[in-house]
This record gives sequence, C-alpha cells and structure tokens, in this order.
Amino acid sequence: MTSIASPTIPIALTIAGSDSGGGAGMQADLRTFAVHRVHGTCAVTCITAQNTLGVTRVDALPPEAVVAQIDAVADDIGFDAVKTGMLLDRAIVAAVAEKARQAGWSKLVVDPVMVSRTGAQLIDDDAVAALKNHLLPLGAIATPNRYEAQILSGLAIETLDDMKAAAEKIHHHSRHAVLVKGGAMSGNCHGVDVWFDGDRLEVLQTTAVNTRHTHGTGCTLSAAITANLARGNDPLSAVKAAKKYVTEALHRGLNIGNGQGPVGQGDFRV
Repeated sequence: MTSIASPTIPIALTIAGSDSGGGAGMQADLRTFAVHRVHGTCAVTCITAQNTLGVTRVDALPPEAVVAQIDAVADDIGFDAVKTGMLLDRAIVAAVAEKARQAGWSKLVVDPVMVSRTGAQLIDDDAVAALKNHLLPLGAIATPNRYEAQILSGLAIETLDDMKAAAEKIHHHSRHAVLVKGGAMSGNCHGVDVWFDGDRLEVLQTTAVNTRHTHGTGCTLSAAITANLARGNDPLSAVKAAKKYVTEALHRGLNIGNGQGPVGQGDFRV
C-alpha cells in the first residue's frame, strides 16, 4: 500500500503548565494551535490540580525534564514559533531562557505568567526577577496583563496613558514588542490593549464581552499570537488576529463546573 505524505503544516511549541481542568495552560494552548491549523507540541513545566473553583496543588517538574522535552521536539520535529506560559520557579525560568538564548528562537512569545488578572502573585520574587532579566529580553513579543506590566515597568497602571507608558518602559528593557493587556482594567480601558514595538504605539480595542467564563484568556491570546507567527504573520498582524479570535472565544465561554468556566477555543473558523 502506498502511503500518502501529509502536507507540511506550521508547528508551534508551548512551554507551560498543565491545567487538570482543561481551561488554561498547555491544554488551552494546544486547542488554540489546532483551531489555527497549527500542529502543537509541548514541554510541561508543572502539573496543577485545579478546576473552575481554583488551584489545590502545584508540582514543578525538574528543569532538566523541561529541557529534555524541548530538545526532543527540536531534534526531531522542530517548530516555527514558541511560547512560554507558567514557568513557576527561578530554576525553570533560567533553564528555558538559556535554551532560548542558545537556540536563538526568533519567534518567541513570552506570556509572563506572574500575577493573575485578579492581582494574586503566582510565582515567587526570585522567579519574577529571572523572568524579567533573563527571559523577557529574548522574546519577540511579551504579553503582560495589567499587574504584570506594573511589576515589569515599576509604574502604577490606572489609565490608558499609564498603559502606554508601561509598554514603552518594558520595551526599553526588553527591546522587543510589548502588548500590555487591559482585561484587568476598569471602565473604558477594560479589554483595551496597548501595543508598542519601538516604532509604533497602537491602542487595540475590540467589543467587550460580558461573561464570567474567562479562565484561560491570557493563555489563549498568547497561543493564538504564537500560532499566527508560526503561520507567517508579522507580529502586529498576529496580535490583531489573536485579539479577534479571543473575542469570539469569550462569546463561546463554557458554563461548566461550579465556578469560573474557560473561554471556548472551539472549532470556529479563524
């Protein structure tokens, strides 16, 4: 029997934690890649026990295990773009940053998962410092939320002008494009994002979606950006397409469990 080779498709790698509830992290990333017709590969950094009500346990993998997963994918399959999510501790951040530096990943999306959109810090101060000083400068695009942008810029963020100033300051440190997300902002700034790449400052806004089922929004956005980069889009076009996709995913939020359900990455066309 003659085999028929599959056509070449874009490939993306997510380096992130596992969400047992399936709403965020690696699970959300892989679904998002698939919807964008991108083959998803992964390197798991930590395992969480969580559901729609919250997280009850987190176990980190050894940094060597994270690097081994990355190497296994790179040595055989390869990838066109890569994103980072929850890296959890300083040792994992340092290991991933060193791998990114050695390999020279040109399409790296750094989702600096440090603080939730409710303001709760998710990783310790040593990990925050390692992410800011070692990984962030290697990324093509960083996607901090309001609270993460405050940490990375050292500025209080209350207004749209504050978001712009933070984006410019973070760019000055990282030298790469920054998307300051406004999902945790209030009033007219809710859901408004600010893009700055050193040349272009742009305010990106889509129609706000009134839903409580928003778990995994940040992961889904950064994964969609990564998928679009893997497909050959330029950075700003990738971000704009990802924002449109996330808006649709919010409209399709899943009313599951007894708490905050996830956005619906779905099977809709993008």
